[in-house]
Amino acid sequence: MDKLVIEGGYPLKGEIKVSGSKNATLPILAATLLTDDVCTIRNCPKLRDTMTMIKLLRSLGKTVDMGKDEIIISSKGDLNYIAEYKLVSTMRGSFCVLGPLLAKLGKAKVSLPGGCVIGIRPVDLHIKGIKALGANIEIEGGYVIAKAKHLKGAHVYLGGGFGSSVLATANLMMAAVLTNGETIIESAACEPEIEDLANFLIAMGAKIKGKGTPQIIINGVKKLHGADYKISSDRIEAGTFIVMAAATKSNLVIRNANYSHLLALIDRMEEAGVKFEKDYNVIKVKCAKTLKPTSVTTFPYPGFPTDLQAQFMALMALTPGVSVITDKVYPDRFIHIAELNRMGANIRREGSNAIVEGVKKLYGAPVMASDLRASAALVIAGLAAQGKTEIHRIYHLERGYEELDEKLKFLGAKVYREKE
Repeated sequence: MDKLVIEGGYPLKGEIKVSGSKNATLPILAATLLTDDVCTIRNCPKLRDTMTMIKLLRSLGKTVDMGKDEIIISSKGDLNYIAEYKLVSTMRGSFCVLGPLLAKLGKAKVSLPGGCVIGIRPVDLHIKGIKALGANIEIEGGYVIAKAKHLKGAHVYLGGGFGSSVLATANLMMAAVLTNGETIIESAACEPEIEDLANFLIAMGAKIKGKGTPQIIINGVKKLHGADYKISSDRIEAGTFIVMAAATKSNLVIRNANYSHLLALIDRMEEAGVKFEKDYNVIKVKCAKTLKPTSVTTFPYPGFPTDLQAQFMALMALTPGVSVITDKVYPDRFIHIAELNRMGANIRREGSNAIVEGVKKLYGAPVMASDLRASAALVIAGLAAQGKTEIHRIYHLERGYEELDEKLKFLGAKVYREKE
């Protein structure tokens, strides 16, 4: 196992290209279960989570071939309807095979999911949506077992205690595309990753209206065909580079980035004093020497993403003054506070709020990555800190950032790997 070593204090410079979206890739790969035809998925990021989903597809009976920048999925016979614990337990996104397996085979047995330890993330909305389509669902031995001779369209409210659910919306969409009749999803997730999934399903022959809005209307079809599809860019990776630029007082050019997907972050960054220029799919970040403390509250899209909360906290930890960071999506997503404080930050938690009293400097220290986005926050802190930072358990980082250490080296950072 490797650890990441960062020598802080060096500004970043140059241009970087954002990889394909992790959060779009996983459900789109799962959606290939809906057809027996060949599907080619392009711009797929090379990540641990991508490889886990590929292993899961192969275990379910798909043939998966990997090219330089694409994944080709085909069928070699009958599908297996059981998604095993050893794969699903390592990555929450793999739970989205439930909908397509049930729609294609009339039955599915999927392990309850795992992933990052960022608080309780139940699957009740997934089950509610699938049940509404006429499925019988039982939970037994750590597995969700779903059966249905014929799924039928339904009008489903999918809102939860903390807003809409991206993965539950994806699961229900994939189950609904092969049903009899019309399905209307109210309080659907509006994230760009859901739009990406909808576009892929439409390319396969699905009939979907309302993508990107809280109401998605799906008219079921009897069969889907193969498709050739390009994944959109990863807005969370782009946002992470924006925060890195600000934390290291750097000017960066970020390519293959969709400005409109980052408006909530850019609003808060501009409030803090960061300047931006945009040109089609290029974002230029111009950082001020001195930033202002800025508070933020996470919400489902188009609100400030919970997946950028930890990174933004690392920036505010270096910004003199007091900021309040509130997470309304995952109120327990604050494990990174203790590690940032080890580096000299002054952060305290009060319920779903983090009170950040900015300091002039952070100092390198050995720290432990607890989840994917917390890992990115520690990288940001390490890049800006004085001295050497060692980040352990970087397999979390590898789940969602493609070759991040190599990209940072390209930008001039002093980053390298060492064996534990």
